Amino acid sequence: MEDYLVAEYRQVGDHDLGLFAIFDGHLGHTVPDFLRSHLFDNILSEPEFLSDPKTAIEKAYQLTDEKILEKASELGRGGSTAVTAILIGSDKSVKLVVANVGDSRAVISKNGVAEQLSVDHEPNMERQSIEKKGGFVSNLPGDVPRVDGQLAVARAFGDRSLKKHLSSEPYVVEETINENSDFLILASDGLWKVMSNQEAVDAIKDFKDSQAAAKHLTEQAVNRKSKDDISVIVVKFLC
Repeated sequence: MEDYLVAEYRQVGDHDLGLFAIFDGHLGHTVPDFLRSHLFDNILSEPEFLSDPKTAIEKAYQLTDEKILEKASELGRGGSTAVTAILIGSDKSVKLVVANVGDSRAVISKNGVAEQLSVDHEPNMERQSIEKKGGFVSNLPGDVPRVDGQLAVARAFGDRSLKKHLSSEPYVVEETINENSDFLILASDGLWKVMSNQEAVDAIKDFKDSQAAAKHLTEQAVNRKSKDDISVIVVKFLC
């Protein structure tokens, strides 16, 4: 189990922030642990965070990855996927900003309908970019596609030995939370390998408590024989 989570609230100026993330590590715990400790601080330190959160997140993801690569001798050769969600509250509205690299996923429920807010960065999707950088994507029988025959995602933090052929550029999307917004699910791929987005939404639509809902999804993934790390965060919207 190499997953690390963040679920906390902070105040920045006149804005209330909800910070949520799942970091699914591979080849060790050090990179996801570093992300848990530093990524949100780096995002919030960007001067344009409140005025242009998308640009701030893109810059902070790049900066954080550079720091991880600089510390490779200390942090090791592993890496991590990431899915982050920031709720930005003000007197007028609540904005949700989701970003991800890799295959940890964010799904929002709107009036009971699942909508994926992240992108699963699978190697075959980015084959052209990987090959242009001098890498390759393996597609061996009985196995998933892998970058250079090793990594099953095309974007990740860390992974110094593969970095020439990988990207840490996040996919970022902004949403306005309103009366149609029910809840948000963040989860590592251990859930999504055995449940569709809509199945996950349907499974917890009647839950009032976020922690109970997250626990239920985790248990459902185990019952469905998921063989991967399983971490889930559920954020309920009270609009």
